[in-house]
Amino acid sequence: MANEALVASIKKIMTVAKSGDADGANALYGELFASPAFAEYAPQDQRQALKLFILAKRNGPPSKSFIETHRSAIAPLQTLVDTLGEPGDYEMLGICFQLTGEESVASMMFRTGLDLERARNPESDLCGQLMKRFSSL
Repeated sequence: MANEALVASIKKIMTVAKSGDADGANALYGELFASPAFAEYAPQDQRQALKLFILAKRNGPPSKSFIETHRSAIAPLQTLVDTLGEPGDYEMLGICFQLTGEESVASMMFRTGLDLERARNPESDLCGQLMKRFSSL
């Protein structure tokens, strides 16, 4: 990530998360994703920050704050999808919709991402991940 303010925000979030305060880290991620400044960051920087939260490995059932943070990630991801159409962005957006209970929209996001990725590289890891996510709904 190139933007110093974004890097500082992510470092702060990571510190809170490592202290064991998952709800606090979720709240900070949610504030970051909803902030006007986040929309101004370069798409690759936004994508990296979103990946850190959405694609991180977690255990246990999702908490309310976890679900709400995914909800706050929908708007910036929708903008990325609308402007750049990257298959990985569709995957993250689908995950957010799935966690917020909108499984039909999630399915559509996974399917669109899968179609785009198949056209690029049908043997990619992302293609496999999207197939698994799509078939699980």
